[in-house]
Parts: sequence; C-alpha cells; structure tokens
Amino acid sequence: MANQDDLFKNIISHSKEYGFIFPSSEIYDGLSAVYDYGQYGAELKKNIREYWWKAMVQLNENIVGIDAAIFMHPTTWKASGHVDAFSDPLIDNKDSKKRYRADVLIEDAMTKFEDKINKEVEKAAKRFGETFDAAMYRTTNPRVMEYQKKIDDTNARFKTALENNDMDGLKQIIVDLEVVCPVSGSRNWTEVRQFNLMFSTQLGSVAEDSNTIYLRPETAQGIFVNFLNVQKTGRMKIPFGIAQTGKAFRNEIVARQFIFRMREFEQMEMQFFIRPGTENEWYEKWKATRMNWHKALGIPESKYRFHDHLKLAHYAKAACDIEFEFPFGFKELEGIHSRSDFDLKQHEQFSGKKLQYFDPELNESYVPFVIETSIGLDRMFLATMSYAYKEEKLEDGSERVVLNLPPFLAPIKAAILPLVNKDGLPEKAEEIINILKFEHIITSEEKDSIGKRYRRQDAIGTPYCITVDHQTLTDNTVTIRERDTMKQERVAIDQLSKIIGEKVSMNNVLRKL
Repeated sequence: MANQDDLFKNIISHSKEYGFIFPSSEIYDGLSAVYDYGQYGAELKKNIREYWWKAMVQLNENIVGIDAAIFMHPTTWKASGHVDAFSDPLIDNKDSKKRYRADVLIEDAMTKFEDKINKEVEKAAKRFGETFDAAMYRTTNPRVMEYQKKIDDTNARFKTALENNDMDGLKQIIVDLEVVCPVSGSRNWTEVRQFNLMFSTQLGSVAEDSNTIYLRPETAQGIFVNFLNVQKTGRMKIPFGIAQTGKAFRNEIVARQFIFRMREFEQMEMQFFIRPGTENEWYEKWKATRMNWHKALGIPESKYRFHDHLKLAHYAKAACDIEFEFPFGFKELEGIHSRSDFDLKQHEQFSGKKLQYFDPELNESYVPFVIETSIGLDRMFLATMSYAYKEEKLEDGSERVVLNLPPFLAPIKAAILPLVNKDGLPEKAEEIINILKFEHIITSEEKDSIGKRYRRQDAIGTPYCITVDHQTLTDNTVTIRERDTMKQERVAIDQLSKIIGEKVSMNNVLRKL
C-alpha cells in the first residue's frame, strides 16, 4: 500500500509543480480543502466538462442544459430536506482533538478486512498455482469466512444504524471494531453527533432569520424548480432530461484526499423525467450509458465497479455508485439514483404550484418520476490524473514522468519547439502556431535542450511535440513526436492540421458511445 500512498503524494506534488492545481490563497498559507485550478488544470477541467456536456446534451435530442443560480429561495432547501436532514455523523478523538466522519471510519475499517481477505487469497493462489479456485477458497477457508462474516455482520448493523439515524449504534460499531484514531492511535472517542453541511449567509442588509439563505449543496434543485419552465418553453415530451454543471458547497467535517472531498466543488448532474412505472428500465439504461461514457476514455474496465447503496433514502427506488480505483482505493465517482416523484412532489407541496406533466398518449396528468445521474467534476479530474500519471524507466536507463491523458482531454494539444532560438526558426514556429491555434490550444517553448523540452511536455500530457529545425526552412517539413510511444516522423507542415485533428478529436470518442 505504501507505493500507492507515494503515488498519490507524487500526483499531488506534480499537479502543483506543473500548473494543474494550487492550494487556494497560498500566499496566506492556504485555506483548508479549497483549491485553485492552474493554467493546465483549468483546460483539462474544461475538456472533461465539455466531454460530459456533449455526451449528455448534444448527443441526446431529448436532453437540454440549463445554468441555474447558486442562490435559491431558502424554502427550496426545506422542501428538498436539506435544512432538516443534510448532515453527517461526526466523532472526535479526545486525545488528538481530530474530527472524523463516523461512517467513513467504519467504511475504512471494513476495507481493511477486505484487504486481509485479498491477501489470504493471493497467498493461496501462489501456493496452489493454476489449479487454484479463488471462488471456492473464499467460501471454504475458515479464516476468510471469519473475515467475511465480520464484514457481513457489520454491514447489516451499519445499514440499520444509518437508516434509523442511530448515533449510539454507530459509536458502538466503532467501539466493537476497535477503531483507533490514525493520529493519536487511541480509542478515546466522543459520542457521535449530527453536523449540518450547508453554508448559510445573509441576503440583503438586514440580519434577520427570514433573510438567511444557503449556498447550494447540490445543483439538482435548480433543475427541479425549473422543470415546468423548461418543459413548456422547450415543448419537451416525456421522457426528457435537464442537465447542468456548476459549483456546489458543503461544509465537510473532514475534507481530505486532495480534491476528492472539498468544500467548494463542481458537479455535473442530469435529471431524467419519466413516466411512473418505467423507472426500472431507465435506471438500468442510465447505469449502462454512464459506464460506457467512462470506458470510452480508454481506462481499463477493472478500474471501475458498481456499488449498490447500503442506505437508501426513504424515497429512493434504487441507488448505486460508479466507483473508481483511486490511489487510496475504490471510492465514489458518480451516483445513479432512481428518485421516484419525491422531488417534484415536495416542491409542489412547499410552493403550492402544480408540477405535473400532461401525457397526451395516456390523456392524463401526473408528477413524473426521476432518474438522476450525478458526477463530481473534480473527482473525475482526479480519476483522470490518477490513471494518466506514469513514472517510466526508458531503454537508455533514463526516467520520465508522463501524463498519458486521452489526447482529446489534454490541456495542450501540441507544442511547437524551434531547435535553436535563432536563424529564423522561432519565426517559422510562430507561423505554424498561427495555422493551428484556431483549432487547438497550442504552446511553444524555446528554452533548454530539445530533450528537456520533450520531458516538460510529457509531464503536462501534451500529445504532440513538433520540432522546427534548419531543414524546415528549406522543405517545409517538421519532426512530429508522439507522447506515448516517443516515436518521431518527418511530415509536411500542411499535413499537421489533419494529423493532429484526427488524433485529438473529441468526436472520435463521442462516436463510440
């Protein structure tokens, strides 16, 4: 596991060193769990957002996008349940004075049991060789069965405690699992208590309760309150979806793991409105559709898995996460939820306005059911970076750090490198930039040896380096070097636009969906 910890630390330092992510307000020693995206991070983030938006909105005639305000009428959050029930179970260690989420401590303890099982299976596999039956071993080996029983029993208690909001029950699980504080190493815990995650602020100049509003903790409610506006103005027929990307804010108890859990983050959400009774097929369809979107990036399937929710919201028909294997283990990347008609009915009740759809085929009005897909843009950024970051040893014994980003997501698509900073080569490089810059983000570099410049571009994930040399001035050809293979070939300048365009095209990926 240590090498995974090192990998994660290296990704964090690489992100800062190469202009992807900086701690917010760093000159003032930063702000806990808030980050700024640098020049390359902003481009990568934009490209991921665009990939989601095009796959969701552009490729589906029955899905449209909106951009709702961050501030909403405070009753919105009463209706959605966030004022009364948007909280996390909090526990403190009395010795270290560190604060933790009780549910995360329990989940981490369960992961340790799963790791123990996997180690037992790995050891047995080495011992028995090709004849080894892993599935049978898991169900017959006493030690593995004991660990599995511990997991199953704890999961059942955990689920019951979460569903009943039983804080004492959660504390007892932590005690029974003998969970220690990672900092102090002690088991000296406080009671578990609830902590509301919404940021509140005042609207206008009078500081009265009636003027308390909230920074939105999710983007979904902006979609629900605009359901009728969009349906009527867009003449939308069910089934149809409304998509949105934007900032959300949560006063996380334990914001940690770099940009995985932040207090200010960006979501990409789509609410799909359907006829009641069709929710099961649409839920399965959106699960498959969203997994295809992830797999089209070329990241191995083994890095993803579905995880059904232990605790279902009282209104939910079904809920699962697409989990990604980050350097710190499998964690939630995207949620797919079958939300019934809960949201629209709540807003009907609190607003006194009808939020119904007249279905001409059935000749009746009803409140639509909803399937939600919700993905964190920052988490998707981290997943993409985690997989792309490679430390390679080359044939000549040297090493390089390379970001094998999917070319269409790369911040810079090509770097134009004059071999020397004289003899008319920089001017020729400028000519090439002026040809390519209308289609792609292009950069140029003149400082250092060509080898060092290649390494720098590898480290920011640039798919192509184009070297301008003295031969370029005579025959209008350049050397183009491909990032992943490091292969070089001589091509005509007038071919560059076509070569790069084909390799970095988002459309080629979208066509696979």
